[in-house]
Amino acid sequence: MKLVWLRNDLRLADNPALRHACAGDGPVAALFIISPTQWRQHKMAPIRQRFMLAQVDVLGCELAALGIPLHLLRVETFAEAPAALADLCREQGVTQLYANQAIEIDEQRRDHAVTAALAEQAVSCHWFNGCCVLPPGRVLTGSGEMFKVFTPFSRAWLKALDEEGFVIHRAPTARGEPLPWQPLAERAWVDEALGELTVDPRWPVGEAEALRRLNIFLEQAVLDYGETRDFPAIAGTSLLSPYLAAGIISPRQCVAALQQRLGYRPQSKAQPGFVWLNELIWREFYRHLLVLIPTLSMNRPFKPETAALPWSWDPDAFATWCEGRTGYPIVDAAMRCLNTTGWMHNRLRMIVASFLTKDLHIHWRLGEDYFMSRLIDGDLAANNGGWQWAAGTGADAAPYFRVFNPTTQGQRFDPQGEFIRTWVTELADIPAAYVHQPHDWLRLKGRQDYPAPMVDHAVARVRAIEMFRSLEK
Repeated sequence: MKLVWLRNDLRLADNPALRHACAGDGPVAALFIISPTQWRQHKMAPIRQRFMLAQVDVLGCELAALGIPLHLLRVETFAEAPAALADLCREQGVTQLYANQAIEIDEQRRDHAVTAALAEQAVSCHWFNGCCVLPPGRVLTGSGEMFKVFTPFSRAWLKALDEEGFVIHRAPTARGEPLPWQPLAERAWVDEALGELTVDPRWPVGEAEALRRLNIFLEQAVLDYGETRDFPAIAGTSLLSPYLAAGIISPRQCVAALQQRLGYRPQSKAQPGFVWLNELIWREFYRHLLVLIPTLSMNRPFKPETAALPWSWDPDAFATWCEGRTGYPIVDAAMRCLNTTGWMHNRLRMIVASFLTKDLHIHWRLGEDYFMSRLIDGDLAANNGGWQWAAGTGADAAPYFRVFNPTTQGQRFDPQGEFIRTWVTELADIPAAYVHQPHDWLRLKGRQDYPAPMVDHAVARVRAIEMFRSLEK
């Protein structure tokens, strides 16, 4: 018996572990492990847990139709996984385990422990690259080190892809008679562990849905992506991040579909489609960094010297930011959108992260954890990379004195205030001319229903720069 251990790769198509397990004869089974306590320790958002389990439900039904049973195990923490897997392999007569590699340090340690435990009962483990187009460690500098800055990594990544290409693995075919599948909602122990399993209708699960979104984006928006991607009131992005984070679609499928749509693989900003491809390469960059620099999974800054920065841990200021009551409309709209929907536009992520770290001088780790606790697309590599980029502690060529002005960012990327008025209901009736600096208008109207700015941006910016300059002394 061959067993495929599914994790953040909840799909049939382009799943290397599943494809290799199904090569040749012999029975194949699949496994998904539910770890409620570990998920909470890793700050996994409830909306992401529900999204992931809804996809497990769909995938279990699809696998059953192919004659492949999907086993579910519940272990509270990763430490319990090796023994539980060993027991399951013994019970089912498993001789080979197949899985796509994890990139996070806790998950890697768990997998090493599983390999050791299964070796004791002669079960061989086979690991594959299922989360990146090019495997971590493939794109290195001439001296064999990981790139510390994105742009040269992007160039080297494109060159390596041209040299090697990539393969899209087909979904497996039926391996036997269809099997029954018991929905997760009918399993009491799943319900008890995770509560109500309802899924947000804004985020339907399924590989077909992910491919539908990809195709719509490529047909309607990819050519204008460079001009529209920064405007949250415009439907200019792919909305694929939750599907990539759960592995419902693979980055290889995205690159292949882009090539098919354009008839070529773009190589520079001058070519249509390159800006979106570059965003996929950013995703690769952060994932490669996480594997090659394990301390990034341990709450450590990419730039070690920035560990000495005198960050604030002010709980009241942090709560004000979390709740969207800062007095800066674009920041508040973004945070309220996140709290309601479990998703935030990428430009807004940069704005609110800059505000927390450079205006409030609060440690980026608090913001990183809060995002993970709310985002449906929470992914350690991308989330950590984005927060450290904004905080000035991460892999970035730009100097530390880059500080976003929240007012001018709002004026530039939500000029008419459409996004702001959608989420900051106190400003729903304010004229566009005042929406980014509403306080004088509100005073004239005798209104006090929207908070005053909690900090003077000009003063806060100077202090942020001084914090970083102090490291040079």
